[in-house]
Amino acid sequence: MTQIVGIIQVKGGVGRSTIATNLAAAFSLAKPTALIDCDLPQGTSASWYAVRKSEAPPTNLTLATARDYRELIATAKELSRDHRYIVIDAPPRIAEMTRAIIVMSSLCLVPLGASAAEIWSTADLLRTIEAARAYRAGIDVRIVWNRFRARTREAADLSEAARKELGLSELATRLGYRVAYSEALARGLSADEWLDRTAHAEVRALAEEVREILKEKVR
Repeated sequence: MTQIVGIIQVKGGVGRSTIATNLAAAFSLAKPTALIDCDLPQGTSASWYAVRKSEAPPTNLTLATARDYRELIATAKELSRDHRYIVIDAPPRIAEMTRAIIVMSSLCLVPLGASAAEIWSTADLLRTIEAARAYRAGIDVRIVWNRFRARTREAADLSEAARKELGLSELATRLGYRVAYSEALARGLSADEWLDRTAHAEVRALAEEVREILKEKVR
């Protein structure tokens, strides 16, 4: 059974592509994985894949793009025939594309940076999530903290605010504020393949936590 992970967020610049590319790369180490870039024409995930492909043919990793929700549904259906995982990099807006991603995903991750503005913008996404649940009950949407400074009081306060205002579960794994993520992305790599040991450990932990959640859904 193919498992689909949607990376959704209505605010730009929160790390959707960072999380999508790192998860796709990590999943592809063990199983055939597809990465669908829906954030066009920006296409950060597609550009990352192109750089990666120019260095060496990616093993177990396929790239696709979709410009509207109809193309996305058709592409995901085709890819599900021979891929264990599909990771979707969503566009930064509430549209039919976002609704489709929420409905079709086994798990949706909402990247949040440690800022009040990102929490406020994410509140607009809640209505879309609830509307999607009218089509499919049990939709699983969780926060994943990105660029997180764990030892600051502000981060702790914002984490508490997010739980109260958004009412979404959080992943235990948090990605820190590290230059390794942007440097790896620019070179077509995952942080797991980069030199920063802490970023390496974070990506491994994130992928493992997501895999464990997905395993629970097929038991």
